[in-house]
Amino acid sequence: MRKRPMAGALAVVVAAVFVGTVVVGGALLTIARQGSATAGHPGAERGRAARPIVIGHRGASAFRPEHTLPSYETAIRMGADYIEPDLVSTKDHVLVARHENEISGTTDVADHPEFAARRTTKTIDGKRITGWFTEDFTLAELRTLRARERLPGLRPGNTAHDGTARVPTLEEVVRLARRHGVGVYPETKHPTYFDSIGLSLEEPLLKVLGRHGWKDRDDPVFIQSFETGNLRALRKRTRLRLVQLIGGKGAPYDLVAAKDPRMYDHLITRAGLREIASYADGIGPATSRIFPTGPDGRLLPATTLVRDAHRYGLVVHAWTVRPENAKLPLEFRRGDPDEPGHRRARGDVAGWLELLFEAGVDGVFADDPAAARAVRDAFAWRLF
Repeated sequence: MRKRPMAGALAVVVAAVFVGTVVVGGALLTIARQGSATAGHPGAERGRAARPIVIGHRGASAFRPEHTLPSYETAIRMGADYIEPDLVSTKDHVLVARHENEISGTTDVADHPEFAARRTTKTIDGKRITGWFTEDFTLAELRTLRARERLPGLRPGNTAHDGTARVPTLEEVVRLARRHGVGVYPETKHPTYFDSIGLSLEEPLLKVLGRHGWKDRDDPVFIQSFETGNLRALRKRTRLRLVQLIGGKGAPYDLVAAKDPRMYDHLITRAGLREIASYADGIGPATSRIFPTGPDGRLLPATTLVRDAHRYGLVVHAWTVRPENAKLPLEFRRGDPDEPGHRRARGDVAGWLELLFEAGVDGVFADDPAAARAVRDAFAWRLF
């Protein structure tokens, strides 16, 4: 495996207008921002980006509870080109940003006795889940809740912000993005399920985006889904760019529900990629699809996925790059594994990012957008 040293990468600045400073890995980083999101994303033509984009994964979720306006605002300050809201629906058909429609792990709903009776068990994408679900709350009711850190064991520092933010709507996220000149990268969560209960996600999504003038392929929007059917339907209704997400294992649930035997393994074959190119503009694969691991847990050489996708005019946006040792490949973990706190300690995320950029990805979903921005800019500087 080839690695190039990135000495000083987290201090690289390449744009002309400064918007703030953040601390990354103990170093002070000055973040620069171009005039608009269009400076950092592919243009109207399909194919590779001039330089990779940085997608603030659920905002800057390494630093703030995910899917909150403070998380998105932090991602923007850190230099993200796009912010990513996962979208689910309320009972009154308003799209809100949550990792899942079950919200006991991301809000204080369990502390609200007035909602105790709404705890229930449902089958979502074939799995039995018990908790509280957004589709059982009106937006007004959901507004009485406050967000919490989803991974307190991994990110105890984020718990200091528990209770300070409410669940944001898609409308609020789009307004924030437009105000700061960045793009949005919404994911439709469980579209087959939401269709089955009469709360389809696609119509309100396009309505909100269209209300803000985002309708064409050169607008700073990517719509993503792990399912295939809703992307095919969206292709007939919008010129906005669509991205087929690729899981590390398993199959798109809409195919499972239709008893279609195809798995994500099929989607990454050349035949599968050719088919994706008929309805989408890119793929969003798990990083394990680009760099698989061997029996010893170490990375194997890169697959041909990036090259194959580019052959069919598809951009490749890899997910998810997280800075903690527990979420990094073995080669990029740092410190003594026997030490308390090793799993949540920061590893060599810059080295992992550089390896992905060297593999040719057109963008990364990053929990630490500042690190991704700095490494991306250093990498682009070297290329151009």
